[in-house]
Amino acid sequence: MPDGERRDTTTPPAAPPPRLFVGIKVAPEIADQLASFAASFALPSVRLIAAADIHLTLVPPWNETSIPKAIANLGGAAEHFGAFTLAFRRIGYGPQPRRPRLIWADCAVGDDAAALRNALLEAFGQTDPRPFQPHVTLARLRGNGSAIARKHPIDQPLSLVQRITSIQLFQSPPPGDSGYRILASAPLRDVPR
Repeated sequence: MPDGERRDTTTPPAAPPPRLFVGIKVAPEIADQLASFAASFALPSVRLIAAADIHLTLVPPWNETSIPKAIANLGGAAEHFGAFTLAFRRIGYGPQPRRPRLIWADCAVGDDAAALRNALLEAFGQTDPRPFQPHVTLARLRGNGSAIARKHPIDQPLSLVQRITSIQLFQSPPPGDSGYRILASAPLRDVPR
């Protein structure tokens, strides 16, 4: 190294830990139907969710430093719960009809699914003060959601049903990227219907 030059000994900043969340992957045939309906609202102020990314969130995103531990937590919580049915009831605006931010499909689940969600929150050391409103997001609204909802009302009943036999650990894409990645899937106990 020539005299007078200094070697850069600083280390580059560490990448932030990945953002993970726990959810339910919507079956491709149902996701395609939901995405197709949402596509009829393709406006500049509506950002559609790709069919491949449609899911129901059980534990909201958090930064995770140990993916193996997260996978173990997923399996440990899932093994105590049985399979259940997820019913897609209607497409509308949410979460608040008067100030919507999303186009979503409301879902009905039983008490077992709510108990599963609570066990998952505990297993991952997470909290969610919001009441559990099972839904799948189909689009995000930019700007004045109320104005969009007034101009384009939606209240579409649905009669779609999916048997849920597993839950997934997802990784959110890094900033500027798109698409969720499934890191692990944990089976639920098979129970008679």
